[in-house]
Amino acid sequence: MAEGLMKKLYGQKAYVQSAGVKNDMEVDGFSIAVCRELGIELSRHRSRSFEEMQLWGDDLSQFDLIVALSPASQRMALELTRFHHLDIEYWPILDPTGLGEGREAKLSAYRQARDQIRAKMLDRFGPPIEEEQ
Repeated sequence: MAEGLMKKLYGQKAYVQSAGVKNDMEVDGFSIAVCRELGIELSRHRSRSFEEMQLWGDDLSQFDLIVALSPASQRMALELTRFHHLDIEYWPILDPTGLGEGREAKLSAYRQARDQIRAKMLDRFGPPIEEEQ
């Protein structure tokens, strides 16, 4: 969700690459649904791990900032970048996986996480390049 939101709000202004501690291969269907509500297409997005990024040539030292959305990803980012000069921020975002009984309750949890990420981005990076429609 974070990569899609960042690209939607700030376009080509920044190079964005999402990564996680592990690679789950497919993006969660609830993430796809709640992002689609904002005109963000995630269905073709593929999640990747930090290790995969490095294997594919993304040198973590070339990034200016890593935003970790979970304590585990923060620990991994700190470990992988301990010899590099870049900022790592931890944003405590609700993990919606496993929350809610039934489709609407689950969608509500995912919307809450999506909206938390969006609010943090606006606070950190300022107004979007182009307002959402």
